[in-house]
Amino acid sequence: MIQMFLQRYRDAFGDAAPLPVAFGYSLSPAAEVRKIPRCMVGAIRKVCDGEPLALSAENVLCGGGSLYTAFAPMQERIPLFVSETEHYKQTPEQVREYIRNLNISLTEKPYLNFVRMDRLSTLDEIEGILFFATPDVLSGLCSWAFYDNNAHDAVCSRFASGCCSIVTFAVQENRKNGRSCFIGMLDPSARPLVPANELTFVIPIRRFHEMMQTMEHSSLFRKACSIVKKRINGGIGK
Repeated sequence: MIQMFLQRYRDAFGDAAPLPVAFGYSLSPAAEVRKIPRCMVGAIRKVCDGEPLALSAENVLCGGGSLYTAFAPMQERIPLFVSETEHYKQTPEQVREYIRNLNISLTEKPYLNFVRMDRLSTLDEIEGILFFATPDVLSGLCSWAFYDNNAHDAVCSRFASGCCSIVTFAVQENRKNGRSCFIGMLDPSARPLVPANELTFVIPIRRFHEMMQTMEHSSLFRKACSIVKKRINGGIGK
């Protein structure tokens, strides 16, 4: 399935679009567990260059990051920080309510691996497929997700940190057999760590298997998307 998807992905978007990254929990690290000097989002974006990333409780030192990757419970300082320092929520209680509603269960596996899809041999243990997408690529991905799903949340964007919008939502959606995909990286704190014209798009793995059955029939391979593909690859005016 991996090679079939990658061929279709290249056919749909061309060589200019970054290859997607698969992520999931494991008993073994996909790479050496190295120190992450800043927010993990920058390290995740570098996986698009080809080198895998292994996260663990040892190198995810950000309080929010350790919570949203399910390596540690919420630190007591988080609600006050998000509300009164970052001003992302009006009150600390709103933050507490938000995190309670996420209902995050701590992982029993010590590693969260991120691997570019062309470096994978299996989708076992994978939680989601992550795309770093320009608006043109995002247009195609959303069109694909909308093709067989009329639900109002077929594609959605929710309040979240960069890492939460990548990891937490995908894990939750898999646990409930949901069909939503998620646009993320609207977090101003993490945006400097990705290119200015990129957002993230995450397909939970359960939904990915379903969407693979519709990919070649969707608008990705019809006229409108083919014109956008030319612009993605520099073939028409930007």
